[in-house]
Amino acid sequence: MTSWVRLTLPAALAASISSPSYAVQYLTIDAAKKLAFPSASRFVENGGLTWKAQAGDRLLGLFVVDHVIGKHLYIDYAVALDTSGRVMRVDILQYRESYGGEVREPGWLAQFVGKTSSSPLKVGSDIRNISGATLSSLHITEGVKRILATYGSHSR
Repeated sequence: MTSWVRLTLPAALAASISSPSYAVQYLTIDAAKKLAFPSASRFVENGGLTWKAQAGDRLLGLFVVDHVIGKHLYIDYAVALDTSGRVMRVDILQYRESYGGEVREPGWLAQFVGKTSSSPLKVGSDIRNISGATLSSLHITEGVKRILATYGSHSR
Protein backbone atom coordinates (compact mmCIF):
# COMPACT_ATOMS: atom_id res chain seq x y z
CA MET A 1 0.00 0.00 0.00
CA THR A 2 1.39 3.40 -0.90
CA SER A 3 2.20 5.76 1.93
CA TRP A 4 -0.40 8.41 0.97
CA VAL A 5 -3.18 5.79 1.10
CA ARG A 6 -1.94 4.51 4.46
CA LEU A 7 -1.95 8.04 5.84
CA THR A 8 -5.22 9.30 4.36
CA LEU A 9 -7.39 6.20 4.62
CA PRO A 10 -7.88 6.39 8.42
CA ALA A 11 -8.74 10.10 8.21
CA ALA A 12 -11.18 9.49 5.34
CA LEU A 13 -12.87 6.69 7.25
CA ALA A 14 -13.17 8.81 10.40
CA ALA A 15 -14.60 11.74 8.45
CA SER A 16 -17.18 9.57 6.72
CA ILE A 17 -18.30 8.01 10.00
CA SER A 18 -18.44 11.24 12.01
CA SER A 19 -19.81 13.62 9.39
CA PRO A 20 -23.06 15.16 10.59
CA SER A 21 -26.28 13.83 9.21
CA TYR A 22 -29.50 15.65 9.90
CA ALA A 23 -31.95 13.17 8.40
CA VAL A 24 -34.23 11.85 11.10
CA GLN A 25 -36.80 9.18 10.44
CA TYR A 26 -39.61 9.72 12.91
CA LEU A 27 -42.05 7.12 11.62
CA THR A 28 -42.01 4.28 9.15
CA ILE A 29 -44.87 4.13 6.67
CA ASP A 30 -46.31 1.08 8.45
CA ALA A 31 -46.17 2.79 11.86
CA ALA A 32 -47.85 5.91 10.46
CA LYS A 33 -50.62 3.79 8.89
CA LYS A 34 -51.34 2.16 12.25
CA LEU A 35 -51.42 5.54 14.03
CA ALA A 36 -53.80 6.96 11.42
CA PHE A 37 -56.12 3.96 11.27
CA PRO A 38 -55.72 1.90 14.47
CA SER A 39 -58.85 -0.18 13.76
CA ALA A 40 -57.77 -1.12 10.22
CA SER A 41 -57.39 -4.82 9.61
CA ARG A 42 -55.63 -4.27 6.29
CA PHE A 43 -54.28 -1.67 3.89
CA VAL A 44 -54.93 -2.24 0.21
CA GLU A 45 -52.50 -0.57 -2.18
CA ASN A 46 -54.33 1.96 -4.29
CA GLY A 47 -51.47 2.87 -6.64
CA GLY A 48 -48.16 4.56 -5.90
CA LEU A 49 -47.80 5.43 -2.26
CA THR A 50 -51.53 5.36 -1.54
CA TRP A 51 -53.49 2.78 0.44
CA LYS A 52 -57.15 2.21 1.29
CA ALA A 53 -57.53 1.49 5.00
CA GLN A 54 -60.13 -1.17 5.68
CA ALA A 55 -61.66 -2.89 8.69
CA GLY A 56 -62.91 -6.10 7.15
CA ASP A 57 -64.84 -4.97 4.07
CA ARG A 58 -65.58 -1.51 5.48
CA LEU A 59 -63.55 1.39 4.05
CA LEU A 60 -62.10 3.62 6.76
CA GLY A 61 -60.27 6.09 4.53
CA LEU A 62 -57.21 6.72 2.44
CA PHE A 63 -53.56 6.93 3.49
CA VAL A 64 -51.20 8.88 1.22
CA VAL A 65 -47.42 9.29 1.48
CA ASP A 66 -45.72 12.16 -0.31
CA HIS A 67 -42.66 14.37 -0.07
CA VAL A 68 -42.01 18.06 -0.52
CA ILE A 69 -38.81 20.06 -0.52
CA GLY A 70 -38.06 21.90 2.72
CA LYS A 71 -35.48 24.58 2.11
CA HIS A 72 -32.96 22.30 0.40
CA LEU A 73 -33.94 18.70 1.18
CA TYR A 74 -37.01 16.49 1.05
CA ILE A 75 -39.54 16.13 3.84
CA ASP A 76 -41.48 12.85 3.73
CA TYR A 77 -44.96 13.09 5.19
CA ALA A 78 -48.24 11.18 5.30
CA VAL A 79 -51.85 12.32 5.17
CA ALA A 80 -54.81 10.24 6.33
CA LEU A 81 -58.20 11.12 4.84
CA ASP A 82 -61.56 9.85 6.08
CA THR A 83 -64.20 8.58 3.67
CA SER A 84 -65.63 12.07 3.21
CA GLY A 85 -62.22 13.45 2.13
CA ARG A 86 -61.40 15.29 5.37
CA VAL A 87 -57.90 15.25 6.81
CA MET A 88 -57.76 13.00 9.86
CA ARG A 89 -54.04 13.22 10.49
CA VAL A 90 -50.76 14.51 9.05
CA ASP A 91 -47.45 13.01 10.14
CA ILE A 92 -43.87 13.88 9.28
CA LEU A 93 -42.12 10.61 8.45
CA GLN A 94 -38.61 11.89 7.74
CA TYR A 95 -37.08 15.34 8.08
CA ARG A 96 -33.67 16.00 6.54
CA GLU A 97 -32.99 19.72 7.13
CA SER A 98 -30.64 20.85 9.91
CA TYR A 99 -33.27 23.25 11.31
CA GLY A 100 -36.99 23.88 11.04
CA GLY A 101 -38.03 20.53 12.49
CA GLU A 102 -40.79 22.31 14.41
CA VAL A 103 -43.09 21.41 11.51
CA ARG A 104 -43.46 18.00 13.13
CA GLU A 105 -44.87 19.44 16.35
CA PRO A 106 -48.35 17.99 17.08
CA GLY A 107 -49.88 21.44 17.60
CA TRP A 108 -48.76 22.64 14.19
CA LEU A 109 -49.80 19.46 12.37
CA ALA A 110 -53.20 19.49 14.12
CA GLN A 111 -54.13 22.59 12.10
CA PHE A 112 -54.72 20.33 9.08
CA VAL A 113 -57.24 18.06 10.82
CA GLY A 114 -60.73 18.55 9.40
CA LYS A 115 -59.52 20.40 6.29
CA THR A 116 -61.06 19.48 2.94
CA SER A 117 -60.35 20.22 -0.70
CA SER A 118 -62.45 23.39 -0.32
CA SER A 119 -60.39 24.71 2.62
CA PRO A 120 -58.10 27.67 1.83
CA LEU A 121 -54.97 26.03 3.33
CA LYS A 122 -52.84 29.13 3.25
CA VAL A 123 -49.85 29.83 5.49
CA GLY A 124 -50.46 33.07 7.32
CA SER A 125 -54.24 32.75 7.37
CA ASP A 126 -55.61 29.34 8.40
CA ILE A 127 -52.18 27.70 8.84
CA ARG A 128 -49.59 29.31 11.15
CA ASN A 129 -46.14 30.05 9.82
CA ILE A 130 -43.18 28.79 11.84
CA SER A 131 -40.34 31.30 12.09
CA GLY A 132 -37.15 29.56 10.97
CA ALA A 133 -39.16 26.96 9.06
CA THR A 134 -41.01 29.23 6.66
CA LEU A 135 -40.32 27.20 3.51
CA SER A 136 -41.02 23.89 5.25
CA SER A 137 -44.32 25.29 6.59
CA LEU A 138 -45.28 26.59 3.16
CA HIS A 139 -44.31 23.46 1.25
CA ILE A 140 -45.99 21.01 3.64
CA THR A 141 -49.14 23.12 3.47
CA GLU A 142 -49.01 23.12 -0.33
CA GLY A 143 -48.42 19.36 -0.30
CA VAL A 144 -51.45 18.68 1.89
CA LYS A 145 -53.52 20.95 -0.33
CA ARG A 146 -52.34 19.02 -3.40
CA ILE A 147 -53.24 15.69 -1.77
CA LEU A 148 -56.69 17.01 -0.90
CA ALA A 149 -57.19 18.25 -4.47
CA THR A 150 -56.08 14.89 -5.86
CA TYR A 151 -57.67 12.45 -3.41
CA GLY A 152 -60.12 14.42 -1.26
CA SER A 153 -63.15 13.52 -3.35
CA HIS A 154 -61.83 10.03 -4.22
CA SER A 155 -61.39 8.62 -0.73
CA ARG A 156 -64.66 6.67 -0.87
